Amino acid sequence: MHASVRTIVLTGNPLDFAALEKIGSGLYVPMVAEQSFARVEAAHAVIADRLAMGLPVYGANTGVGSMKDRLWTVDDLVEFNAALVKAHHFGTGELFSAAIVRKAIAIRINTALGGHTGCSVELVKAFLDLLERGVVPAVHRHGSIGCADIGLMGQVASVLTGTGEAFFRGELLPAAEALSRAGLEPFVMQPRDALASLSVNATAFAAAADVLREAASAVRVAMATGLMSSLSLGASADPWRVAATLSTRGEALVGSWLYGQSNVVDWPLPTAIHDPLSLRMTAQVFGAVVDTLLVAAERLVDATYLSDDNPVVLGGQVHASGASLPLTTTLYIETAQIAFSHVARNMLNRCILLSNGVRRNLPINLVAPGEVASGLGPLMKLVVELYMRVQSMAVPLSAQSIVVAGGLEEEATFLPLIVERMETQVRDLRQMAAIEALLSAQAIDLLGDKPQGVTQVAYDRVRALSAIYLKDRPLSKEIEALHREFASEGLLHTLVEMAPMPEFDDFFALGK
Repeated sequence: MHASVRTIVLTGNPLDFAALEKIGSGLYVPMVAEQSFARVEAAHAVIADRLAMGLPVYGANTGVGSMKDRLWTVDDLVEFNAALVKAHHFGTGELFSAAIVRKAIAIRINTALGGHTGCSVELVKAFLDLLERGVVPAVHRHGSIGCADIGLMGQVASVLTGTGEAFFRGELLPAAEALSRAGLEPFVMQPRDALASLSVNATAFAAAADVLREAASAVRVAMATGLMSSLSLGASADPWRVAATLSTRGEALVGSWLYGQSNVVDWPLPTAIHDPLSLRMTAQVFGAVVDTLLVAAERLVDATYLSDDNPVVLGGQVHASGASLPLTTTLYIETAQIAFSHVARNMLNRCILLSNGVRRNLPINLVAPGEVASGLGPLMKLVVELYMRVQSMAVPLSAQSIVVAGGLEEEATFLPLIVERMETQVRDLRQMAAIEALLSAQAIDLLGDKPQGVTQVAYDRVRALSAIYLKDRPLSKEIEALHREFASEGLLHTLVEMAPMPEFDDFFALGK
């Protein structure tokens, strides 16, 4: 192990976002103390005893899915378990990031440490070896219906056996060569090891953890651009004070943050007796997404240690389990997706208010006085499209009907696909935030406002990349540059450090 790499101990207890980020970075290598293997060994002994008596154990000495009733002989078991892994290497599409694959392997290890999986200790150590030696399986994104990631984890399991592909020191290699360069031998699956290595939702959970953290990051930046546009529009800060005191968890967190940050700025006097709802209800809209993200993430942390295997060992017996259906986690993530669409609409409405002018005597399309220009009004077409993209990805998928495996498997969640759709939402919401900041900066300059605190940070980031809009000019490259900036870890770190929201930031390990 390289001297600069530190260790993180897995015990079978929940893995929080800080731990997952450390593992995903590759700078921390998971390890397991020898005494922690006792539960793994005890569960494996139960499986071994049952097999020795010639009794069926699903996926260990029987087929799987529609072949569940096929019982293999002792002489067939080595070949069957090796073949089972190969049969489930069928993923296609783009590759998951190395960080997500590392997290997936760590989650699989951690759930096995609870002592309910029935796999061998050697399998757990083989997974640990991949992480310690820096072998990262190449895992294609498509191949799971969200009810045990067999087509995704099958690609990880294949690398253990020397088939498939893996990255080693940044180079994509045949798995056997990657193992050889890392000083590892192909692993021979024992009965129960094959199914235990591939029939879990670890990859989907790892990808979900990644996108939920990215979503939390995007929300924190969007809160700053929302504050910036509210300043430009002369919105009343009173509703935020009310939300901070009289609302539910998420609304109170956001209301307190918005009201606190409004006190940092020389906030303009309200321009109306009653603001439009997109201004008056900012705390409610952002509070809903904060709350749903927290609940979804809490369920996901639970999934990092609870066994989703089938079968499981419980009380010295082998039991069939339905835990491979991660429906609770999936439903909360889908709820967060719906909340995201509300945030996008809220941002769209503020952008339209800015473009329309009138409030605080802003000019239509934010055209500078005396200039012959169309201004920033045409940008609304892009903002509306981005909103519709976010909205279109919020339609729930998890209840879609499917039937596979000879009618045996007719439940699914489509969690990996839902994660992929949420990634698209995050990307488009970040671009909306960048455009909201661009419009707000234009309004601030036209009004002569003096932004401070997080509004100044956002304003300065805009002006570093995009000058005040006087004459009409192409904006594509500027918007793309702003998108990258408002999605950057550097900006997030600055915002979190300057204006923390600890309960939210610390849970998602933001700005770390």
